[in-house]
Amino acid sequence: MVTTRDERAGKILQILRENFEVPRFSGVVRDPFKVLVRTVISQSTAEVNTRRAYENLSKSFQITPEALSEADLKEIKEALKVAGLYRNKSKVLKEIARRVLEEFSGSLDFIYSAPLAEARKRLMELPGVGFKTADIVLLFCARRPVLPVDTHVNRVSKRLGLAPTSGGYEDVRLSLQRLYKPEECFDVHMLLIALGRKYCKALKPLCSKCPVKDLCPSALV
Repeated sequence: MVTTRDERAGKILQILRENFEVPRFSGVVRDPFKVLVRTVISQSTAEVNTRRAYENLSKSFQITPEALSEADLKEIKEALKVAGLYRNKSKVLKEIARRVLEEFSGSLDFIYSAPLAEARKRLMELPGVGFKTADIVLLFCARRPVLPVDTHVNRVSKRLGLAPTSGGYEDVRLSLQRLYKPEECFDVHMLLIALGRKYCKALKPLCSKCPVKDLCPSALV
């Protein structure tokens, strides 16, 4: 019988692992600059359009600080047209590339060795990089113990009672990180997203089919 919040959180994770596969990434995830570029593109943009925009950009330029800093802004805009807010993102990416060259000698490798708080702060000093973008780079590339909160994670964690319903980004992140072990951050992030996409939808949640409905205080069953 589940009696405490910690036990309920653990049981939820167990059930999600039994019902969803945690994806294992390679390639682009090994390059923090590429992950940063893709994450900026993804802001306010559907996954399918993020992928198309990133592929377009990759065909037009090498995804490196050197190439993007020297690229023609019009060509970047053309590549990103399928993404939301592409005009602003084009300028942001070009400025990010310039600053990574000037301030970090063209490398984001500090994310692997700098203290977590410092690495996070340095990433967030770049234009267009907020909490979520910085945390995605830190988790996906360096497997740092931080749990990014996207729209799915935010919605699902609050409905499940794992985070305060009125909490902002940092409230939700810290609540989840108190409940789960550092080595579980990646799995929790990916599994909450999977649950949000398949069952815990924003407008019409499929509570009756949800595998964790018996542990959810918000379940409409």
